[in-house]
Amino acid sequence: QVQLVESGGGSVQAGGSLRLSCAASGYRYSSYCMGWFRQAPGKEREGVASIGSYGSRIYADSVKGRFTISRDNGKNTLYLQMNSLKPEDTAMYYCAAGGPSVCLTPRLNLATYNYWGQGTQVTVSS
Repeated sequence: QVQLVESGGGSVQAGGSLRLSCAASGYRYSSYCMGWFRQAPGKEREGVASIGSYGSRIYADSVKGRFTISRDNGKNTLYLQMNSLKPEDTAMYYCAAGGPSVCLTPRLNLATYNYWGQGTQVTVSS
């Protein structure tokens, strides 16, 4: 049974930093695309960043240059380092896994992902 558990959310002021973690279990961790998504109140869930099995990455334009996604296959953990946070980054952040068993091309479309964590809240104040 695949389980994804996020942590690291919180409240920060604009310009601050947070690092989110996602502990994965129940499958061969190096498989699958891994991604971070977010959903603000009243808005649709959107892709933030994705990483493939061998470390290739893509980012949403809104976070390029500020956020960094990484994965530690030895620890079965996915990370999202968020710097220069803005109030518009405020949302519930979700970790997700899915796609082919060997993910050569990371992707931000929700339909790729079969497994989701419960989310962790990030609040950025101005």
